[in-house]
Amino acid sequence: MIFGAFGVKKMNKKESRRDAARHAFVEKHYWGQARLEALPADASARRYYRLKDAKKSVVLMDAPPACEPVAPFVKVARHLCALGLSAPQILACDEQQGFLLLEDFGVETYTHCLEHGDSAQGLYETAVRCLAALHRAQGAADIDLPPYDLAAFLREALLLVDWYFPAVSGQIMADSVRQAYVAAWCSVFDDLTPQTPTIVLRDFHVDNLMLLSERTGIKRCGVLDFQDALIGPPAYDLVSLLEDARRDVAPSLAEALLDSYFRAAQTQTRAVFMPWYHACGVQRHCKVAGIFIRLAVRDGRTHYLTHIPRVMRLLRTGLSASVLASVRLWFERHYPNDRAPVLDRENLCDLALQSQERGMMIE
Repeated sequence: MIFGAFGVKKMNKKESRRDAARHAFVEKHYWGQARLEALPADASARRYYRLKDAKKSVVLMDAPPACEPVAPFVKVARHLCALGLSAPQILACDEQQGFLLLEDFGVETYTHCLEHGDSAQGLYETAVRCLAALHRAQGAADIDLPPYDLAAFLREALLLVDWYFPAVSGQIMADSVRQAYVAAWCSVFDDLTPQTPTIVLRDFHVDNLMLLSERTGIKRCGVLDFQDALIGPPAYDLVSLLEDARRDVAPSLAEALLDSYFRAAQTQTRAVFMPWYHACGVQRHCKVAGIFIRLAVRDGRTHYLTHIPRVMRLLRTGLSASVLASVRLWFERHYPNDRAPVLDRENLCDLALQSQERGMMIE
């Protein structure tokens, strides 16, 4: 449909104002008569559209400023491009209203390619080399972003306590058990050897990677969804790729890709890197388990629940790493069995709020 005809359904006043502002932004940048195609939504408040005319296309990001400010996306996109990676070029920007026009990377997400028979080995190898290039690049961390420090890791790990635990137990966790959980994670990070920090994109997995067939080398891997980037350990993005919450990665492939990463990264040593890899993996699985329950309960996005068994399996497997002994012991003592979550929406939201209000003070 023509962009000016967007909004066939009946809209409330707020939606109507947003629609008008979006239309004005597109008109200003000469795309007012373009055909518009809504793109699949992600787990945020952002919405994406493809605008097409007879010769070319661009992507429109609509990010309500109160929920999803676009300035971080713009900053990180330009930084990644300067480092030689393929992030979308910013073609037009209205930070105040939350609109961007972006270079269109097409439709070949890694997920699409894998589902249509492309070589998993080839796709993942390119992604791993892309990460390795980022991690060895001078200036990768030279961007004003918050640190991915212990406090941030703990806040995320506590999503398991605040959302997943109430969903499987019907109650909030006792204060003493919650504090033991925090202490176990502090013990893990106390034992890790410090690494040179880098930019951590935080959602580096196949749903957010694009195959750019016309490009060469690491530029064949297009990178999306990095607006929440922080400065932290290089292991985080690699484990989010190889221990994907949404897709199984064969253990043999993951091992081969780890070998490829170490060959390409050059500066990383297994002895220091792998404890971080295991710690970041389990912390991420704790976070994602909580997020998937929250998305299902609070936002009605129940399709994320299909991934919970994989997430918990990865979590349990990751706990076998020696660096995670304290967290493993906590699970053995306080959470010995996995149970299916029960989505009593009103009760769970109330329990999560109680848990957060009572327990977010982390010393």
